[in-house]
Amino acid sequence: MNKVNTIAIVGGTHGNELTGVYLARKFKNNQDLITRPSFSSQVLFGNPKAIQECRRYIDKDLNRCFSPADLQNATLTSYEDARAKEIQQILLSPEGLPIDIIIDLHSTTSNMGLSILLGSEHSVLLRLSAYLSSISDEVKVCCSPKSQNGVYLDSLSDFGFAIEVGAVPQGVLNAELFHKTEKLVLVALDYFEAYNQGKLPEIPSSITIYQYIGAIDYPRNARGEIEAMIHPQRQFKDYQPLNPGDPIFLTFAGQEILYEGTSTVYPIFINEAAYYEKGIAMCLTQKKTINLSTT
Repeated sequence: MNKVNTIAIVGGTHGNELTGVYLARKFKNNQDLITRPSFSSQVLFGNPKAIQECRRYIDKDLNRCFSPADLQNATLTSYEDARAKEIQQILLSPEGLPIDIIIDLHSTTSNMGLSILLGSEHSVLLRLSAYLSSISDEVKVCCSPKSQNGVYLDSLSDFGFAIEVGAVPQGVLNAELFHKTEKLVLVALDYFEAYNQGKLPEIPSSITIYQYIGAIDYPRNARGEIEAMIHPQRQFKDYQPLNPGDPIFLTFAGQEILYEGTSTVYPIFINEAAYYEKGIAMCLTQKKTINLSTT
């Protein structure tokens, strides 16, 4: 990417994640905050109906509706499928090209702190993430493979990414996380302005990322009912190492269930409320350091 020309800031892809909703409203009403000389910025409310009802979605999860096949499938007629097609058109340039950068704002009930979620290990995204990490040691960087990321709203841009903050309950604003998220967005915009001007700030020589490798469901019985909870020793321990033999679940009768993996992993999205319906108790990552001088 030689130059950033267009950036979209999206809030309310999930209607009950209020950090993004209210930040988008603030940016919409104070356009000067996101205006930079060398590129244009726009604000988009992802799921207006869900925002109005303070629900994650109306018919289905909007943030799983952006695969190329779904966007081209005229038989998919749910509210979110129709909205995904609208968003795809909104985020095209006048020349019909995809928008350069998408920053999709999310919050989570998991203890994810300030997380940058990437869909690829492209050098542009890694260097931005390294810079954001350098200004706050609270920032963690996760990367999902393209096969996973292709269904997300930010996949409409090759350089799209999400900011995920937590822990915060659904339908609730947390002032500290709101302002920390705002700062991350504004610093990212400043970074892209410096990128365009050829005056990039100094960044670390390497970056640690957490690479998605899979997910674990809750233990369930034959009827699909949950039979165990996140173990108290694992609750709120996002990004902390989980070793073979460590407690991971606790049954209602008080029996510990141990992690049976063969290597140390780093769980994220632990006990995320919205993932119960998806059959996910936590996502597993492996920790990886990337030398930026070779990217």
